[in-house]
Amino acid sequence: MTKAEVVSDIAKSTGVDKETTLAVVEAFMESVRESLVRGENVYLRGFGSFIIKERAEKTARNISKKTTIIIPKRRIPAFKPSKLFASRVK
Repeated sequence: MTKAEVVSDIAKSTGVDKETTLAVVEAFMESVRESLVRGENVYLRGFGSFIIKERAEKTARNISKKTTIIIPKRRIPAFKPSKLFASRVK
């Protein structure tokens, strides 16, 4: 499902026009993005959590050049579904 399909589905179920719905969806995504950039997790009860995961530094190998490189630690965004969400998908 694309963002356009999500907007269309929400607009149809709520009766709100697509332009307003698109603005709300965009604002929601920007709010989540900015919270994660600041290092704050976003918790949506009954849906899931948008969290920041810390990846540890690790050593990797380039087999073709026979060299070893260090991959620095980094932060990545992740989504963890709620138990209710996960059970409904199963």
